[in-house]
Amino acid sequence: MDRFDDLITRGDLRLADARAHLAAEAGAQRLMGRYYVAATAGTTGEPGIFVWDVEEWAEVLASYSRAYGWAGASVRLTGRTRMAVVSSTVPSHQSALVGASVDSRFVPTLRIDSGDPLEDVVRRLNHFRPDVLVGYASMLGLLAGEQRAGRLHVQPGAVLSASEVLTAEARRDVEHAWNRRPFNVYAATETAGIAAECGQHAGLHLFEDLVITEVVDDEGRPFTPGEYGSRLLVTVLGSRTLPLIRYELSDSVRMLPAPPCPCGRPFLRIGGVQGRAEEALRLPAARGGDILVQPNVVHRAMELLPLTGWQVVLDDSGITVYVAGLAELADTGQVARRLADALALAGAVAPPVRAVRVPAVSRTALGKAPLIRSVRGGGEHPGRGRDKAADTD
Repeated sequence: MDRFDDLITRGDLRLADARAHLAAEAGAQRLMGRYYVAATAGTTGEPGIFVWDVEEWAEVLASYSRAYGWAGASVRLTGRTRMAVVSSTVPSHQSALVGASVDSRFVPTLRIDSGDPLEDVVRRLNHFRPDVLVGYASMLGLLAGEQRAGRLHVQPGAVLSASEVLTAEARRDVEHAWNRRPFNVYAATETAGIAAECGQHAGLHLFEDLVITEVVDDEGRPFTPGEYGSRLLVTVLGSRTLPLIRYELSDSVRMLPAPPCPCGRPFLRIGGVQGRAEEALRLPAARGGDILVQPNVVHRAMELLPLTGWQVVLDDSGITVYVAGLAELADTGQVARRLADALALAGAVAPPVRAVRVPAVSRTALGKAPLIRSVRGGGEHPGRGRDKAADTD
């Protein structure tokens, strides 16, 4: 971001323009009528802002369409494919921007924020009756439970999991609810689609014709297939407005060795991606029992604050919000109250919440700064370190 204006290849575009566009929450409206703009969630410490012209954005959509096609959800010109996306509706997120872009006569798209009350999500899905259901992994598990309980009545032809950890338990829940296996999609704001599962569910095929993907160690050397590397270097072949050449992602990826997949596709495969998984927070529910608070609830409370970085940590004493870049005279109590109010609105009984100024948020051994962490009982959240599906943030 420090060198954005030097790297951009369009003389009429500056970082200040892109930031102003995002601040206006313009959504799918193009900057200057020519550029799509999206921002990352700032997992590595500072939100990144990325831009695409119309032709490049078409490639972004095509990469996701490929994943949907492999899952059996291809668009038909002779009929409509109703798609429901339960993830983020924050206008700056690429997932929301993609959802707005594909919404059309042929692909009517219902976008639901995963932080909305579960009963509202169920009601809207029941009314929409999607042919394709896309959602965060934790959200799919909740919806599968609602389906089995008889409150959700949908029969999607394909279920795709995006972001977060897709555990074996979550896979089984989806299969039991809808009699079909969910498909993993691995993506990022910077790259769009990177890899996706085919019908064999034997790893995720890299989109090698769209993104050159290198799994490397701490020194940037190629990593042995079958083991998790330290980081990922990506070269996005379609990014010409803002070139990304050997751009570093902090994901730890495990490549699968030959032989190729039984499906016959020539693309190399990855066996998993670990790290940067945003965990949903399990808290007491206002109505009794527990509630799984979706990451978007935290995002909506934090992302519009004037910060250079933030991290929410749940431990046995309560929730601590570590904030970096907050103005010296700003009230940290307002930050804490904003998050507490958001958790209460989501139906949770929030533990004590406090905000603490820090020079920079803490990082993991992989150099990551997880946005949401749960370290109850003195240990890491059980979900951390497992494979995840995809991250469109």
